[in-house]
Amino acid sequence: MSEQHHHVHPVPGEIPVPHGPPASDDGDEFAGASPDEKRIFSHVTRPDDSYTPEGVYWADLPFGERAKFVAKVDKEAASQEISSIMSMMKTDPLSPISWYFRHAVIPGAGLGLEGYVLFSIGNLEPLFKAAWPECWDDKKPNGICSKNWLASVTYLEIVGIMVGQVIVGVIGDWVGRRWGLIQDAIIMFIGLLMLTASWGLTLEGWVICYAWSLFFYSLGVGGEYPITATSSLESAATSGKLSTKEDRLHRGRRVTMAFLMQGWGQFANQVLLIVLFLIFNRGYGDPPASASREAFAHATQIIFRLSFAFPAIGTLWLVYYRTWKMPNASKQLAQAKARTNVTGYDVNALKSCFGQFGGRLLATAGTWFCNDVFFYGNKLFQGEFIKVISDNPKSLMTTWTWNLVNITVSLAGYYLASLLIDNKLYGRKMMQQVGFFMCFLMFVIPAFKYDYYKSPAGIHAFQAMYFISSFFNQFGPNSVTFLIAGEVFPTPIRATAHGFSACLGKAGALLASVLYHYIDDQTKFYVVPWFGLAGMLLTLVFLPDTTGLDLKEQERRWRYIRDGRASEYHGVAVHPQHLSMWERWQGLSKSYDPEKDWKAKIADMRNEWELVQSERGPKETEAHDHGMADDGEFSPEIHDYFKRSSPPKRSAGGVLSEKIEDDSK
Repeated sequence: MSEQHHHVHPVPGEIPVPHGPPASDDGDEFAGASPDEKRIFSHVTRPDDSYTPEGVYWADLPFGERAKFVAKVDKEAASQEISSIMSMMKTDPLSPISWYFRHAVIPGAGLGLEGYVLFSIGNLEPLFKAAWPECWDDKKPNGICSKNWLASVTYLEIVGIMVGQVIVGVIGDWVGRRWGLIQDAIIMFIGLLMLTASWGLTLEGWVICYAWSLFFYSLGVGGEYPITATSSLESAATSGKLSTKEDRLHRGRRVTMAFLMQGWGQFANQVLLIVLFLIFNRGYGDPPASASREAFAHATQIIFRLSFAFPAIGTLWLVYYRTWKMPNASKQLAQAKARTNVTGYDVNALKSCFGQFGGRLLATAGTWFCNDVFFYGNKLFQGEFIKVISDNPKSLMTTWTWNLVNITVSLAGYYLASLLIDNKLYGRKMMQQVGFFMCFLMFVIPAFKYDYYKSPAGIHAFQAMYFISSFFNQFGPNSVTFLIAGEVFPTPIRATAHGFSACLGKAGALLASVLYHYIDDQTKFYVVPWFGLAGMLLTLVFLPDTTGLDLKEQERRWRYIRDGRASEYHGVAVHPQHLSMWERWQGLSKSYDPEKDWKAKIADMRNEWELVQSERGPKETEAHDHGMADDGEFSPEIHDYFKRSSPPKRSAGGVLSEKIEDDSK
């Protein structure tokens, strides 16, 4: 069901005044509206993918009717997409691939490069240990490299990401999304050059250079989280005044498809390392004997430097693309600031956010923290079952092969998340709760029978739980936290809130990397599960469900809050379905009233229209009257309606247009 603009004009001479439908007992939310209002405004205020023909919002339907409505809308949307794909293929068989490249690969390219490089650090460590055991094997008491500097490789990586997340989050809201995107790509490119060329007069000197190069690169990686999420949310489909059906039905999928490039980055890195290892190690699958240790160390130098050089080429292209091909990345932010006459950073918006959305910030930051403890904890399984099921558990190729299998399982979770994250009967909140709970189960079960599950008798069950935890981590909190950390906050501070949430999440990774260093494996299994349970409870209590919620409607509520009129907002953004349990306890859902909201929406649209008219010159006005101008959501019938009707002194939206008043006098 596509949106249609029914170009039906009011009866000449009839000057209707916008009014809201009175209370109705028959379930028709249009009751009391004039025929002209219903005909002219229904496609804007009551889009058919979210409302029944009677004007009832999908979340107000009884569960049985809701399920039928959602299934009908999703079936029609899927049918339309399949039809579009078939039409594209008739014109060009490869066009769906180019579409996917434009809408998923390019938006997520930064995260793909991030996944490639950062996960390569963990993949390279066993290679370094095999090539330079006198340095990288931190269990050797007389190693020539400081244990602190070896540990700093991980610590500086995580700290660099945390710093980048906060700084670029603020820059993204202050200077703009486009600058944040360009800056991140430049930092990552320089960081890759540093990693490729890292050197030292001694092995420890090289470790120090390697660690600080990784820190610099991680600054750009950290910025990719808030800036990619916000720019994907605010892409061309939602940057204008008119929210689209695509945004309402597939906004989460668009962002998740960009995020899952992180998984493809990991996959590409592991495949490339295996190929390079087989090439430069003369086709052998394991490090050679000590007699040829020098040749193996030389091969290792080539492998790790090439593994960083290849993504440097891709990152240089990313710098070019973001600089010259993304001129409108900051468009929606600029529009939001223009409405409130803000230049620079919107400090008042940040203050209001903490006051109005503190519970949401606790949910996004807290659940991300819990998830990152799990994300790193997942590696606890692998080493244990490899020891039992492998004939050569210390083999580098064995470790890398199992890594590749795990990444493939994770990719399946990423893709299923992108398919179901917008489903109104499942959606973001349920997906995150189920994901956390399944990860909790997969860790708590082996925790209390650890010796059994690591024995030959229970090892296959242990292995299955490992892969299940990997799958549900992606088909759950890892994908959802990335999306909602920007989605549940208003535009002016979206990148800041996302950056703060991601930073606290990485604090969970830092905690895991430090904690796991000091406790044994079984104790780790006693500790990790409870973060999954905590994440599930935080999601249940504090996280709102934005599945099916028009982002434009959330922005509309934000404008009411900024104007000090939060109680006057009656739209779907305060529907109980889209509020957290905490927000419902606060009574925010009490103001939801679809009948009052009908009147307020038309009044708000009138305010927007009046402002557009007051800012337009005589030639633009004449052009519009002849059907040549583009007013976004103000289609010709809406323009004629407002032009013919008498503009009120002050509308329900609370904006006074002095110019229109003077003209009418």
